Amino acid sequence: MDYPMEAYGAGEGEDREQSRVARSLNLPVGMSRDALHLDTITRRSWQGSKSPMKQMLGAASTSSPTRTSYSDRFIPSRSSSNLSGFALLDRSPSGANIAQSNDNREDGGAAYSMLLRSELFGQEASSPATPVEKSMGTGSRDSMRSPKSPTNRNLFRFKSETKPNAGANSMPESPYALTPTDSALSGATMSPRKAPRKIARSPYKVLDAPALQDDFYLNLVDWSSHNVLAVGLGTCVYLWSACTSKVTKLCDLGPTDSVCSVGWTQRGTYLAVGTNLGEVQLWDATKCRKVRTMGGHRTRVGTLAWSSHILSSGSRDRNILQRDVRVADDFVSKLVGHKSEVCGLKWSYDDRELASGGNDNQLFVWNQQSTQPVVKFSEHTAAVKAIAWSPHQHGLLASGGGTADRCIRFWNSATSTPLNCYDTGSQVCNLVWSKNVNELVSTHGYSQNQIIVWRYPTMSKLATLTGHTMRVLYLAISPDGQTIVTGAGDETLRFWNVFPSPKSQNAVRDTGVWSLGRTHIR
Repeated sequence: MDYPMEAYGAGEGEDREQSRVARSLNLPVGMSRDALHLDTITRRSWQGSKSPMKQMLGAASTSSPTRTSYSDRFIPSRSSSNLSGFALLDRSPSGANIAQSNDNREDGGAAYSMLLRSELFGQEASSPATPVEKSMGTGSRDSMRSPKSPTNRNLFRFKSETKPNAGANSMPESPYALTPTDSALSGATMSPRKAPRKIARSPYKVLDAPALQDDFYLNLVDWSSHNVLAVGLGTCVYLWSACTSKVTKLCDLGPTDSVCSVGWTQRGTYLAVGTNLGEVQLWDATKCRKVRTMGGHRTRVGTLAWSSHILSSGSRDRNILQRDVRVADDFVSKLVGHKSEVCGLKWSYDDRELASGGNDNQLFVWNQQSTQPVVKFSEHTAAVKAIAWSPHQHGLLASGGGTADRCIRFWNSATSTPLNCYDTGSQVCNLVWSKNVNELVSTHGYSQNQIIVWRYPTMSKLATLTGHTMRVLYLAISPDGQTIVTGAGDETLRFWNVFPSPKSQNAVRDTGVWSLGRTHIR
């Protein structure tokens, strides 16, 4: 039966109301309804002297538990991470209760925690705590590894360890290497770069060539596909076999004539000889027999070039004659365009284009059907004797100028455009391109008398070879593309290893009769 509150005193009415609410909520004796609220109790409050239940039932002097604020965003805080809940770190002891709980841990959980600490923090954490540390509840290792330490807040601490047998100067292993394979790979990536190819600075063989003329406009040396070198010396032509080092006298033109140019067929069995009287003779090198004589020029024939069965000859009479050796006629067409002596001729590797250079400082490009040049380059300021087609890029042509020019120029014959120009500092006498690598070699006259090996397209110098005492006017390359021979007015022929082989990319070695020292070609 309910009674109005006014019927009782203030104290008595309140006691009755509290008793009624307590009976309806089944609250403990002495707890009022106002003491009911939801709270989050942190671990710090649990580590006090009173249990959570005692705190709820304790006297009014007990401090209120810490409230936790919740929101829709999670912002992690490493400093407040509770790592001890995952058994990664020893709990910082704050009382006897914690020390007692550490003593009562099961052996399996302790071993697992020890192993996990060892994997994460290194070997320092793998050693178990000593009994003294357990009883004291503190230790230097625990204090250092405690997440509460202000100087050690990082979860993962990377450390570099040296091998037990490593010296004092040895580099530590990378802290980020996960496996031994990573260390091996890192060592492989730091391996030294491959050393550049070495080119011998001196010739491995020298041949004396008496009466080798010192004339810029002549071409007196050529190397056949059968590894036989042909050299024009005065009125005679000599053959030197690179395989046997045997010297053979091919012909003698007599006292009224002289040799001005030599040129092997592509198969290397026949040799064309241009004379001072304007004739072109064709000789069978295996039988040392003259096959035929072809006329057409009025004066000396200083340059020759083969394209299959077509022989091109350039003369001081400013004309280029195209000769088909399969027909009886001396020539089948005449190419007219130069205004001075023709001193350079070279067919492209596909036999479609013929490049010609003259003493008129002009460089022309002809095709098989034209009698007029299809491309004209006039940038040189001196005679153009040095001509070379690239075997690596279609239509790429290199040319060199004489004493007043001294430049190596590159052209694109397909688009009729100049590409680059490099000043060499001295007269450019010859050019030849390597068929094994994208490099070329040039020989020079006034005033350096040197031989330079270039890397294309950077045109960086790989080697500068010296030894000739006069202009290096003649140049030929061996059939394997590794060796060059140079000739000069000092009456010597010098053999150099400059290009690598197509497979090994290493310089050819001096073997056999190739390295017999200085000998005579006649």
